[in-house]
Amino acid sequence: MEAIYDKYPSLRKFEDDSYKESHDGREIALLKYIYDHPSLPQARNSPSTVLSLMDEFAAKQDFLINIGADKAGKLQKLIGEEKPTVVVELGGYVGYSAILFADALRQATPETTDLRVWSLEADPLMASIAMNFVELAGLSEIVKVVVGPAADSLTRLNAEGKLSDVDFLFLDHVEELYLDDLQVAEELGLLHPRALVVADNVVRPGAPAYREYVRGSSKYESWGLKALIVPGDCEDELEISRVN
Repeated sequence: MEAIYDKYPSLRKFEDDSYKESHDGREIALLKYIYDHPSLPQARNSPSTVLSLMDEFAAKQDFLINIGADKAGKLQKLIGEEKPTVVVELGGYVGYSAILFADALRQATPETTDLRVWSLEADPLMASIAMNFVELAGLSEIVKVVVGPAADSLTRLNAEGKLSDVDFLFLDHVEELYLDDLQVAEELGLLHPRALVVADNVVRPGAPAYREYVRGSSKYESWGLKALIVPGDCEDELEISRVN
């Protein structure tokens, strides 16, 4: 474990039972960290550099509840295989996954110009931080951050004619809302056959009702993909569900 701590000193903070994992000012500290960083000029219009600086902060300063490097690699591979053009994520946090998805979309379909990542975030402060990082990465034309509860935002975007078809739905907000919000997407007719729904943290902290639903429903073919929350520890799974 000492070798992990040497590389990721922020993980030592988990030894304190009172340690908070988010929404304690670290997200604003992340913003300052990156804008004070000597690599800031290289980060402009470079999604990979912005993500690497977020990973650096998470390793050295404070844990971030984004997907992290291990899950990022798996999701990037999945985007490359599936080649979606419309991605919706429920739970944008500080923009890490939105930046990853948008960059992966561009790489997977370089000839396509109408790519879209809708990043739905309930917390307006987190959403504003995400918007800043999306702009820094040069992805504002692809990523649209929407503030508000996911179910409300899905319903409004659909009613406004902005969102009618989703190729890739990513659930990474409050685990207890996964099932309800998936059913909202179903009721709105957003999920076409062969679309993918990917849910994070289905083992840790866990989303048992959601997992039981997608694995028991004839609407989906569903399976788990092992992944790490933090390097060297905390094994989790992504639940991947293909619409039949």
